[in-house]
Amino acid sequence: MTRLDRVEQTRGRFTGPPLTPRTAVIWSVLAAELDRRPGDELTVLDVGGGTGGFAVPLAQAGHRVTVVDASPDALAALTRRAAEAGVADRVRAVQGDGDAMAGLVEPAGADLVLCHSVLEVVDDPAPVVAALATALRPGGAASVLVAGRAAAVLGRAMNGHLDVAAALAAAPDGSAGPRDTLRRRFDADGAAALLRAAGLTVEEIHGVRVLADLLPAAVADGQPGALVELERALAARSPYRDLAAQLHLFARRPA
Repeated sequence: MTRLDRVEQTRGRFTGPPLTPRTAVIWSVLAAELDRRPGDELTVLDVGGGTGGFAVPLAQAGHRVTVVDASPDALAALTRRAAEAGVADRVRAVQGDGDAMAGLVEPAGADLVLCHSVLEVVDDPAPVVAALATALRPGGAASVLVAGRAAAVLGRAMNGHLDVAAALAAAPDGSAGPRDTLRRRFDADGAAALLRAAGLTVEEIHGVRVLADLLPAAVADGQPGALVELERALAARSPYRDLAAQLHLFARRPA
């Protein structure tokens, strides 16, 4: 039974936010990890955690979360959100960007590290991943979310931007050049290799937003529950996983 299969059992013990097509797969994996250690207060590091979409629910579940983000405005919103949720004492905000991770976090101090939508924008993802691995205690887990290359290529092509699609497909880093908002995009093998090079063991890879970005709004909004279930059903299955807008990798520092 995979983590996605266990989410219905886990949800009775972990009260997270409502599952949406854009977050269901990630929360399913995180909930199953929390289920492995019921009753434990985990130390969580959320790199690029912004306004606390993941940090605050995790704090509400009884864990202590440090959010590292470059935006002071986002951290101010995080602080307000945590206070409104009654978990201000469980959430700590640290200003800094991903490229400076090595100097911002304590070695071997985290049970769970989140690094969502960060590796595609930093100068060099390798030292960032190395810092994440160093921050984990032995046996600790990392939740890493990155932009998918295949979805970007198909999306540009379907919108008629064939030149941009060709550039994305040909570029070694999956970027379309200086005007691109992202420095790189990943395929599953490349992202997994990056984590393994830092000494992490990749346990699962899922696609996130396999269909959510492709469907007309009327369909997505009209059948949200069915879309959530379909996203979960396709998330780990090739070729659907590899065509997702984002790839979610769950890895662990060997004990």
